[in-house]
Amino acid sequence: MLDVVKGLVVAALGAAATVAALARMTDLPPVLLTGDNVRAARQLAAGVGITDVRAGLLPQDKAAAVRAGEARGREVLVVGDGVNDAPALAAAHTGVAMGRAGSDLALETADAVVIRDELATVPAVVKLSRAAHRLVIQNLTIAAVFIAALAVWDLTATLPLPLGVAGHEGSTLVVALNGFRLLRETAWTRPGNGPLSARLRCRQRVC
Repeated sequence: MLDVVKGLVVAALGAAATVAALARMTDLPPVLLTGDNVRAARQLAAGVGITDVRAGLLPQDKAAAVRAGEARGREVLVVGDGVNDAPALAAAHTGVAMGRAGSDLALETADAVVIRDELATVPAVVKLSRAAHRLVIQNLTIAAVFIAALAVWDLTATLPLPLGVAGHEGSTLVVALNGFRLLRETAWTRPGNGPLSARLRCRQRVC
């Protein structure tokens, strides 16, 4: 019994830390969407630091709440594990399912699956996703600058073929080296023991 209580305390602390981390990263308070009764939902939300609680929702109500957030110009991240969460996961910009306890429908609908049900992984995934997005923009900018410079040089003067080849291949090398930054240990935050890659299965738009 002591081990069970200890496990529940650790889980609650992990959930509270995850909620706080996501709030800092997004500058928006997380919202709890649940089909449970209001009393149980508020008790759970109070324990993890969520103030916006919407209880007694049907699956379509959850999806409608997600679409309402997106209609206000927000990119909505939904974390869920049940069959009733599947419509919201599908409607969200990014859906994350908890793999160990998640239903088959939720796992198939989500964009990413956290294999070991560790909520602390979610902020790490968001951070890594944002880093990857920045890296793509940087690489596109680098490639465009190299190509534009070579094109202008060729149009306004005589660009030697070896320099043209070197410039083109050089841009490819710079882009590749820039991409290697995502392979650094610091880019893959470890919420617990073991690498993040062992705890996450990515699909479609995440990572």
